[in-house]
Amino acid sequence: MSDGIVDPVDQPPEYETDTPVLYSVTDRIAWVTLNRPKFHNVQNSQMTYALDDAFRRAVDDDNVACIVLKSDAKHFSAGHDIGTPGRDFHSSVDRRLMWYDHANKAGAEKAYIREQEQYLGMCKRWRDIPKPTIAQVHGGCIAGGLMLAWVCDLIIASDDAFFQDPVLQMGFPGLEYFAHCHELNVRIAKEFLFLGERMPAVRAYEMGMVNRVVPRADLADEVVKIATRISEQPRLALQLAKQACNHMETLSGKNAGIDAAFGYHHFAHANNTLVKGDYIAGFDGKKMAEANKKQSGED
Repeated sequence: MSDGIVDPVDQPPEYETDTPVLYSVTDRIAWVTLNRPKFHNVQNSQMTYALDDAFRRAVDDDNVACIVLKSDAKHFSAGHDIGTPGRDFHSSVDRRLMWYDHANKAGAEKAYIREQEQYLGMCKRWRDIPKPTIAQVHGGCIAGGLMLAWVCDLIIASDDAFFQDPVLQMGFPGLEYFAHCHELNVRIAKEFLFLGERMPAVRAYEMGMVNRVVPRADLADEVVKIATRISEQPRLALQLAKQACNHMETLSGKNAGIDAAFGYHHFAHANNTLVKGDYIAGFDGKKMAEANKKQSGED
């Protein structure tokens, strides 16, 4: 059976864990840890809503002053789930936004509604979390992984981290939360997308996408130091400063641009279905990983 959106029937997902996200609080810092290490933290719906639960928990806790998003796996995140047993594209979920259920829909509507809720909608929601957020990035931060890092206020990376959006291979202009031209100079954003190459953490720092790059062994300590310093600032002042900065981005057209690019993304989904018979152009996780390694020049 095709894995495309033309067929709304699918086998129930088989989750490898009941805790795709871990949560803890230490010294006013909430630690939100991606926890699908077997699959390099690719994001299914189960993980997306667990993330939302963890962020809500941190927001509601007055003892939490700063939130850190991290991974204890080999990579920060290898993107969206397009091929594990836990892939739940066809499953109904406990929706948080004002979009109707995608699971019983067919055609381009299915993916469009799902991604409005679970990808674009959640990223906008998390960008506006009223507490400072830090992405602690090591290893790969690929495609959908970029979305998780980009919605955070700061990105602290290890020197072995890399960033990549290789989805042009699948026919897409880029990932759903198309913040590339705000995270990077436009010409660098084009290079990043057109070539699909890995951007090392040091270059990402030079381009202004990453705040600091430290040796892998020092990453956790550096994040604790920064999060602790942030936690000493007045809560309301932090919230207002974040709101002001985000508002400046909005005035510059960030949200309008992302919304327009989201439409292009779903035109590509529909075209893939018509031309390839599958909304992701016949790729699954294994095929995409192989194509990505080949493109990056890996053995």
